[in-house]
Amino acid sequence: MNDPDHDSDAWFPVAPPAPRKGRGAVTNLQGRYEVDQREAFDDGWRHGEQDDDAPALRTQVFTEHAKSILTRNQSPDIPFSVSLNPYRGCEHGCIYCFARPTHSYLGLSPGLDFESRIYAKINAPELLARELSKPSYEPEPIALGVNTDAWQPAERDLRITRRVIEVLHERNHPFAAITKSSLIERELDLLAPMAGRQQFVAAITITTLDADIARTLEPRAATPSRRLRTIRTLADAGVPVGVSIAPVIPFVTEPDIERVLEACAQAGATSASYIVLRLPWEVAPLFRDWLTAHFPDRAERVMSRVRDMRGGKDYDSSFAQRMKGTGLWADLLKQRFHNAVRRLGLNERRHGILDMSQFSRGKPAKAPPQNPQMDLF
Repeated sequence: MNDPDHDSDAWFPVAPPAPRKGRGAVTNLQGRYEVDQREAFDDGWRHGEQDDDAPALRTQVFTEHAKSILTRNQSPDIPFSVSLNPYRGCEHGCIYCFARPTHSYLGLSPGLDFESRIYAKINAPELLARELSKPSYEPEPIALGVNTDAWQPAERDLRITRRVIEVLHERNHPFAAITKSSLIERELDLLAPMAGRQQFVAAITITTLDADIARTLEPRAATPSRRLRTIRTLADAGVPVGVSIAPVIPFVTEPDIERVLEACAQAGATSASYIVLRLPWEVAPLFRDWLTAHFPDRAERVMSRVRDMRGGKDYDSSFAQRMKGTGLWADLLKQRFHNAVRRLGLNERRHGILDMSQFSRGKPAKAPPQNPQMDLF
């Protein structure tokens, strides 16, 4: 049609972002390196249908032969310099995940692709054993599952994380792990002895005790109540365990801070930390779409408060600002957190000090087979 008065949006309206059951992102936003833009539009055929009628998005797990497995950083605001991630992408689907933009490097979307197209580094244990055997290797604590959860659903069958821990256990190599999954309990036969030798500490992330909010925020992670049971199970087994309230989202999870800390302290946690909402790269528009879909009544208030903590921007990546924010609201949040921690007796002793003296280099490991192809699992 060549009618200058024709409104194309009236004929081909862009479909508003709608939640998809069991998924965090409500869109498959293109990555920042993609050239083509894909956009959904309402063709009228689904008028009146419920969102629940939409076909389920199936998770695909691809096996990948990684070239290296240990990642190093020099960030002054991160308490570790070496990390290991057995997976790329995460089926937990946490909408706020700072690692979402990494899927852009694969030519995939940081949105739904990040949580439905998972890459499993099946040679991670062999790569780790080889690295630890090098005469030049200098041992320092490894942080496991920092970018994507090491115990996400694919791990139940693939057992890559399990085999990584077996290597660390065999070499007496200290590490720390953070997770939202109760599957970590499966490894207690390895984790408990290592904790007894001051070679392991754990942190469980709990953002809220509200199951309904958690279901939309972290749709495929364990429920808050189940994570509390995991804290109790780890603590009873002698594993030093802390709680990570990350992220704190104004007017969504923020009102729950004190309740989360109290419940975790009662469950056996001995330490606590928090991080305010971070919105790097594509995470910002993904999070805004999620807010509009799930909390339209408070979406603008939430983003306004986020900008209050970020100097008027959605995000400030500077080391001095990115974890805790800045300004009056950030200061009040810090005060609330520290008051609760002090009242509950958390963080009274440092349980994150790991003993490197027992590390055993082991025999030189054979080079793992290299396969540039990715196989569908």
